Amino acid sequence: MALILSRPLIFFDLETTGVNITKDRIVELSFIKVMPDGMEVCKTRRINPEMPIPAEATAVHHITDEMVAGEPTFKQVAKSLAEIFKGCDIAGFNSNRFDIPMLDEEFHRAGVDFDFSRANFIDVQNIFHKKEPRTLTAAYRFYCDKDLEGAHSADADTRATYEVLMAQLERYSDLSGDVQSLSKFSGYGNNVDLMGRLVFDDKGREVINFGKYKGQIAEDVLARDPGFYSWILQGDFAGNTKRAFTRVYMRMRQNQKANK
Repeated sequence: MALILSRPLIFFDLETTGVNITKDRIVELSFIKVMPDGMEVCKTRRINPEMPIPAEATAVHHITDEMVAGEPTFKQVAKSLAEIFKGCDIAGFNSNRFDIPMLDEEFHRAGVDFDFSRANFIDVQNIFHKKEPRTLTAAYRFYCDKDLEGAHSADADTRATYEVLMAQLERYSDLSGDVQSLSKFSGYGNNVDLMGRLVFDDKGREVINFGKYKGQIAEDVLARDPGFYSWILQGDFAGNTKRAFTRVYMRMRQNQKANK
């Protein structure tokens, strides 16, 4: 089965200094932009993270401080990168939980207001885990019958992710090539923020999805415990999560004023 595209679909992968969304930085980004007519635009870019790359991160992706010393910072490429992603749906491997929140955080730090809410997200790892739980290397071998050479380099992982999705469409007759259907199938829940700290319930209300208030309506929690909102703002949460809580908090305050 072929992909059914009404607008471009970007497959992308990041290599980073670590896995902390708020503290770590991107050192390499690779993308394949698949157009509705099947044409592909591919690019890999190294990025100076403006911080030392830990040895344990280099051991995974083999990118050193010296290799990125002369590369542009994310802030220098943020606007042009946003233009590339603008109007596209987005696909990746574990991208819903890591790559997209990390990219959003970098955009926010660079002062670029990129609206991810307009995109459909296809997480190929989620499709894989729902069908055949494995890693990307195993997925590539399973679906494509090939060994993944250069694993943990952004360009190799991006190309492998694209090929795995196409093989998944061939293998599973119940998977639609429609991007919205793939986005729904590969997603986990109805996230309000990219990290899923807030989720929508069946009535469209934001519900807290972690910690001591997990399962409770966010607006109710913030009304009775305003200190929780302050803790969110001061805590080690992604900017996207803080902005989602702020929207709920401001709406709650407006409702309180209207009811006085």
